[in-house]
Amino acid sequence: MNGEPVHIIAEAGCNHNGDRALALQLVQVAAEARANSIKFQIIDPDQLYLPGRYEFGSYDIDKVREMRRQHMLTDGDYNAIKSECDRLAIPLSASIFDEQGLELLCSLTPPYIKIASTDLNNLRLLRKVAGRGFRLILSTGMSSLGDIERSVNELTKCGQVDLVLMHCVSVYPAPLRLMNLRMLEVLRSAFGFPVGLSDHTRSSIAACMALHFGVTYIEKHFTLDQTLDGFDHAHAASGDELVNYIQDIRDAEVALTTNSTRLSDEERYTRKRARRALYAAHDLNAGQTVEYEDVLVVRPEGPMGADEVDVVVGATMVRDLAKHQPFRREYLT
Repeated sequence: MNGEPVHIIAEAGCNHNGDRALALQLVQVAAEARANSIKFQIIDPDQLYLPGRYEFGSYDIDKVREMRRQHMLTDGDYNAIKSECDRLAIPLSASIFDEQGLELLCSLTPPYIKIASTDLNNLRLLRKVAGRGFRLILSTGMSSLGDIERSVNELTKCGQVDLVLMHCVSVYPAPLRLMNLRMLEVLRSAFGFPVGLSDHTRSSIAACMALHFGVTYIEKHFTLDQTLDGFDHAHAASGDELVNYIQDIRDAEVALTTNSTRLSDEERYTRKRARRALYAAHDLNAGQTVEYEDVLVVRPEGPMGADEVDVVVGATMVRDLAKHQPFRREYLT
């Protein structure tokens, strides 16, 4: 792999459950895991859900709205989170879902603004975000290429040229069989923007594979406690899992790095014991013509490798050679 290391977003979402202290702990966990940034979700349920009672999939809409209200943080909370992020040197951002959330996030000078898959086709919100001077990361879950094209065209028309398209499978958790990682190639080819992965799987496998497709961002949900009430805790990574997840990605990056030296020092060390060489099967005398049965092809590595057997067989010894001693070119005519 060449170029910059992938930017790993520790997605805290609303896994603070409306508690500033939990939010600050999430910041600490993300920083200790060496994520490149931490991201929350600024959600006002009154701006996200229709009022009244109605069917909402397998959820009770009244309970959904109430939980969202309970899990809101104040502007003061976000300012405190920003201070903690600055102290720990981890950039802070958020997914925004309305104009009020956008204004709050912009006041925190984020490294990027995130638009969730739910709002990929929300042209009114996209127009508000475009041209603000921040990088925009746009998730593409639940979207066709036509959906994405309309949104990308609208953003670029509005002056948003710093754009990252995040491949996302909006299933929680997402099984590997649904990940469709070659969509990363399609997105880059179709739109010409950098691509990333919003990873809702249980492991680091998809993320490590995505490195092969040149992703620039990877996003992973995490939590302090997978048993807490909330929408994301159950399928989010624990703190320890986040540490391992990020380390797996960094190790995979190293494995994909081009190196001009074919053999590492570690492999050269292994070669000394593992490669075969040519040794005398028994005592040989000067003037003797070497036959196949006179040569042992065994470990460890020696002066003449196994690929030089045809040089030895048929040659004449110019000096005596004791049993189990290595052949050398200077011993042969």
